[in-house]
Amino acid sequence: MPELTLAVLTLDGRRVTVAPGTTVLAALQNAGLSPLRSSLSGEPRGALCGMGSCYECRAVVDGLLMRTCLTPARDGQNVRRLLEVAREF
Repeated sequence: MPELTLAVLTLDGRRVTVAPGTTVLAALQNAGLSPLRSSLSGEPRGALCGMGSCYECRAVVDGLLMRTCLTPARDGQNVRRLLEVAREF
C-alpha cells in the first residue's frame, strides 16, 4: 500500500494539513478561508467555475498571484488571500 504523504501549508498565517491532490482553493475552503465573496452580500461563496477560467479565486501563493482552483497544495506553501494582502495597504 503506498504511503500517504500529507502537505502542511500556511493559509493567511494558519498552518493546515491537507491530503495529496488537494487544490489550494479546497484547502482554503476547508479551513473556512474562502477567497471568494459574494458581490452582493460580501459573504463567502463557492467557486464560480472551478477550472481557472474566471480568475476569481486568485490568491498570492509563495509570492505569485495564482488561480487557487488550479494550484495543487504542496508542503511548505505560503498562501495569502487578496483580501488579507489588501488589508496591509
